[in-house]
Amino acid sequence: RMRVLCFLFAFAAVAAAQSYQVRFDVTLGRGQQGSFIVEVVPEWAPIGAQRFKDLVNKGFFNDCRFFRVISGFMAQFGINGNPQVSSYWRNQVMQDDPVRQSNKRGFLSFATSGPNSRTTQMFINFA
Repeated sequence: RMRVLCFLFAFAAVAAAQSYQVRFDVTLGRGQQGSFIVEVVPEWAPIGAQRFKDLVNKGFFNDCRFFRVISGFMAQFGINGNPQVSSYWRNQVMQDDPVRQSNKRGFLSFATSGPNSRTTQMFINFA
């Protein structure tokens, strides 16, 4: 399983509408280390971008695991290991953003269970 630690870059230096980057440091199996950077463009999904920023700033994703990885499709994460933290965020449902950008290969997106059901689970699209 992969573990995630993420850092928000230049958050204080950017306005709400500007894009920002988050670096994910990942521990892979057998002690291998890696990282990747996500660029967030708030104008594509302002509600989701703000939730993501809030979760990163609160350390929600630190030590989270990718719990579903399907080769050629996606990798999913976003369940905090602390039951109290997960319980709180499970009830913090977001309204859907209007679709302004397609979920393409390499994009990060919130998982849903239907309309207006996004909380903390996200996936990286491989397809």
